Amino acid sequence: MIATLAGTVKATTSNSAVIDVGGIGILVQISPRLSAALNVGASAHLHTLLIVREDSLTLFGFERQQDRELFEILLSVTGIGPKVAQSALSVYDAAEIVSAIMNEKPAVLERIPGLGKKGAQRLILELKEKVKNLNTSTSGSSRAAGWRDQVSDALIGLGFTARDTEEALDIVAEHFGSEVAETDISMLLKFALQTRGRK
Repeated sequence: MIATLAGTVKATTSNSAVIDVGGIGILVQISPRLSAALNVGASAHLHTLLIVREDSLTLFGFERQQDRELFEILLSVTGIGPKVAQSALSVYDAAEIVSAIMNEKPAVLERIPGLGKKGAQRLILELKEKVKNLNTSTSGSSRAAGWRDQVSDALIGLGFTARDTEEALDIVAEHFGSEVAETDISMLLKFALQTRGRK
C-alpha cells in the first residue's frame, strides 16, 4: 500500500501529475483543483491510494489526508467508482461534501458529474453515519465549507430560491477560484447578489 508520495513535480495535466521520486517518474491521478496548485519543478507531498484492478494499477493522489479518507468512503457507495469519487473532490472540498451529506442537501451533490439525483440521495443515505466523524476541520477546508453555507443561508433569507442560490454559489466559486475560502464573506455575498438574473 502506497500511502504517501514525496518528490519533484515533473509534469501535470488537468487530472494527473508525474512525480519524480528518486529518479523514477510516478504517474498519479489527481483532481483538476489539485493539479492547478502543483508547479512543475516544485516539490510535492501527496497522500495516495492505490486502486488495484485485474488490468491496471492506478495511483490516486490527494493534498490532504481527509481527502483520501473521503475518497475511500465515497468508493464504498453502491455505483460510485474512482472516476465519480474524484469528480466529487474536483467540484467540492472534502468539508463541503461532508456538509452537504450531513445537512442532507442532495441538490448540492447532484452537481457532481456522473452522480445524478438518485446517486446524490444514495450518497446521503449510505454515508451520513460514516462521514460523521471524518475530520475535515483542518486548514482551509472548514472555511471552504463555511463560506458556501453562510452565503447560501443569506441568499435564501433574502428571497433567493434554492436553485438560484446554487447557481449564484457556482458563479461565486468560479469567479474567486482558489481564493474563495480566504475572501471576506461580505464580499462574496455582495458578488452573489449581483449574479441574480444571470444565465
